[in-house]
Amino acid sequence: MPEWLVLTLAMLSACAVVVVITLVRHRRAPEDEDPSETPDVIEYMTMWIGVVYAIVLGLAIAGVWEARSSAQDHVQTEAQALHEISERVRVYPPDVRDRIRDDVNAYVGHVVTTEWKAMADTGRLTDRGTELLDRIRVDVTDYEPATDFEAQAYQPVLDQIATADQARNARADAASPTMPGVVWFGLLGGAVVTIGMVFALQIRRTVRELVLAGLFSALIAFLLFLIWDFDAPYSRGITASADPFLSLFPHIEG
Repeated sequence: MPEWLVLTLAMLSACAVVVVITLVRHRRAPEDEDPSETPDVIEYMTMWIGVVYAIVLGLAIAGVWEARSSAQDHVQTEAQALHEISERVRVYPPDVRDRIRDDVNAYVGHVVTTEWKAMADTGRLTDRGTELLDRIRVDVTDYEPATDFEAQAYQPVLDQIATADQARNARADAASPTMPGVVWFGLLGGAVVTIGMVFALQIRRTVRELVLAGLFSALIAFLLFLIWDFDAPYSRGITASADPFLSLFPHIEG
């Protein structure tokens, strides 16, 4: 059974149970029962709807903010690993050293000029970036160290390549939106219900109430926009940047 169908049936079942229990209780209530002696259910529901929705909004904002921070960390890790590769190969012969550094520069240049735009537009990395990183790995693994000093640097360079590859894969996973559709359904549906409860409380046309209602609705809209903006760390307004690459490789033009 599809998840959306399970969700729909669960919501309908919950509504049906509440309605049935309310109708049964109303029919079985004694004739002398005075409903005015109990608290107003509208105010009670309004309070709890606001509390529950505030918790959901807070969790959603915390989740997308953490995802954005992790996305920036992936970029920093990848850039630092590539910088370490470029620096550690200084013990190699000039021709090998220059070839590896040229390939590292080619990869970084591709990332900041071409691949970054591809991530923003399609949410995916480029095949060319994968080829350039594989070329760096081939450059390192195909070279046989000639001295003990070169041999000591060989394994750390391989480790940095593995780190860069792992960070690149993590960057690929973070390139597309992470919030499931069902979560957006809950956020938007909750916003409609929460704002709708304002009208259930018989809002009047006084300036104060209209201003408060407008500010309340604007605040919810702003928080939803914030979640949407953070949900795609590389493609929207407040995004993870390629600054770590540019700071460690200043000769590369973004």
